[in-house]
Amino acid sequence: MLGWAMADRYRTDLVKDALRKALGTGLIEPGAIFHTDRGSNYTSDAFGRFCTDLQIRRSVGRAGVCYDNAMAESFFAALKTEWLDRFVFTTRAKARQQVIRYIEGFYNRRRLHSALGYRPLFEVLDEHPSHP
Repeated sequence: MLGWAMADRYRTDLVKDALRKALGTGLIEPGAIFHTDRGSNYTSDAFGRFCTDLQIRRSVGRAGVCYDNAMAESFFAALKTEWLDRFVFTTRAKARQQVIRYIEGFYNRRRLHSALGYRPLFEVLDEHPSHP
């Protein structure tokens, strides 16, 4: 996962933070496409201006088409079943710590992804010509 962010509330700034993090990898080039559902955070004028300033093109899925979000839904299902279902959290901070541990310690570095030939994401990214 190239970019992600967490917060207490789901606001446009949260989406912007995740996109900034993805851009920080050096793997997102001008003209890249950011595809989302029709949520208000993604379709807002503020987010539109943000993407335009970063030379990111927006793509929004059609209403009622579940295939558009298959990758995101797959990630969240894996996060829940492979990791979070093992814990009971007494604070948000502890939950956040475990989500970070899953994404940065397991999902990106060790988890084998069928779409990547059963290889970890970072192993594949290391072979990408534009990877720093």
